[in-house]
Amino acid sequence: MNVAINCRNLIKGKLEGFGNYSLELIQRICKDNPEYTFLLLFDRPYDSSFIFSENCKPIIVSPPTRHPFLNIFWAKFSLPRALRKYKADLFWSPDGICSTKSSIPQVITIHDINFEHYPKDTPKLVGWYYRKFYPLFAQKAQHILTVSEFSKKDLIRAYGIDNKKISVIHNGVSEIFKPSNDAERSDCRSKYTNGKKYFVFVGSIHPRKNIQRLVMAFEQFYQKNNTFQLLIVGSNMWGDKKLVIPNSISNAVGFTGHVELEALSKIMAGAFAFVYPPYFEGFGIPLIEAMKSGVPVLSSNKTCLPEVAGDAALFLTLLM
Repeated sequence: MNVAINCRNLIKGKLEGFGNYSLELIQRICKDNPEYTFLLLFDRPYDSSFIFSENCKPIIVSPPTRHPFLNIFWAKFSLPRALRKYKADLFWSPDGICSTKSSIPQVITIHDINFEHYPKDTPKLVGWYYRKFYPLFAQKAQHILTVSEFSKKDLIRAYGIDNKKISVIHNGVSEIFKPSNDAERSDCRSKYTNGKKYFVFVGSIHPRKNIQRLVMAFEQFYQKNNTFQLLIVGSNMWGDKKLVIPNSISNAVGFTGHVELEALSKIMAGAFAFVYPPYFEGFGIPLIEAMKSGVPVLSSNKTCLPEVAGDAALFLTLLM
């Protein structure tokens, strides 16, 4: 059996949410099912570390897809051609894209549809692409995986998907996340916050992550206790230039940009607390990474976050 998998988010040094989700699942699926051949479909030259086992066959399916029009071309022409050429029996896409022209069974993961609720949070062309094509992908796929009961209900409401067509598989957390000792925490603080204790946020710098409100809250906290810092870990997803850091805390707020998983695990474990204020999430993997690291969690009470955090977080009420 030939199982084709969309691996276009496996990019060395640039693994974000989709990339880490893809990495953790694909490597396990390939290694645990040696009787199948896995056709790993990349949209650009790939790193050899992503060829997880002998039953993996890497295939480059051009063009590189980092623009909505290229995404459309890839899904409409390049993908079905590759599925035919390599005789795929099944296709799985960890980021929701599938081929509306292929006749083979297709399974897609749709993590959330935030773009339907907050269209202003994405660039116009990107938002148009999501709202135009993801309903088509959802209808075409034989089955949909999603990551929370919240997202499942949202898909049913928005796209009229049959309840039986959607399965909820909650995200897991990498084994690399674990509590740190005093010496490790001290080393991490020395490296990132001049030795000071810190609150940490992990995620892309994106409007729905609500980072501006986090900065405003930290400013109020800092006025009463200036021995802490705020560390923001993640890349700027849409070039969000509206984030403003007040002068009063400019030396107390740090940005790391994207960091690799090993460094992230140390940053998370070294934190005084993890703070997560998004107003929309499909799951929120950093929540469980913080829990695995033994770090206290402050979370917003929106969308799926109470479902994921349960009784293991202090919830903050967001007034939208």
